[in-house]
Amino acid sequence: MFAIPLGDDGAELRPLEPWQAEEFLAHMDRGRGFIGQYVGFPDVVTDLESARAYLRTYAEKTASDTGRLYGIHADGELVGGVLLRTMDVGQGTAEAGCWLEPSVAGRGLVTRAVGVVIDWAVEERGIHRVDWWVSAANAPSIAVARRLGMAKEGTLRDFYLYRGTRHDIEVWSVLAPEWRAARRRSTGS
Repeated sequence: MFAIPLGDDGAELRPLEPWQAEEFLAHMDRGRGFIGQYVGFPDVVTDLESARAYLRTYAEKTASDTGRLYGIHADGELVGGVLLRTMDVGQGTAEAGCWLEPSVAGRGLVTRAVGVVIDWAVEERGIHRVDWWVSAANAPSIAVARRLGMAKEGTLRDFYLYRGTRHDIEVWSVLAPEWRAARRRSTGS
């Protein structure tokens, strides 16, 4: 399996596949409360079979070129992930997302990992627009969108019913020309 370094701290981005269901479930159990504040899949991934089914869904998306799922590993342990929840190559659109255990929050892992995934989507798959939908209350995820150079397009008021409460959802995005220009500026080329 391949691994993409996420910097000098030993963190890596790796595919998450159904055979890793046990590791994925253990990770989810460690971070369930923190991750589940804004993301619904910890309520779905509750045992080994549901973990395998969740990973199988993304294996099928990978096979059909409609999504991707990657794990963030720190010190050899799965501590979070990034995904292309949706991907429509024909339309040139995708929606990215993330999650992370609290033990590694604040290290820039998500920003670096999402950057790798956006780079791949734009440069390898020809994606023109990458969306980032986030609860208006999720300040860390909004900060990731800002660090990645995304533009806030608006707020969908009371859009998302989660655990009995309606949440405002902010929609952020980056377009391929903006992404490439920001990358050129950051590398000085």
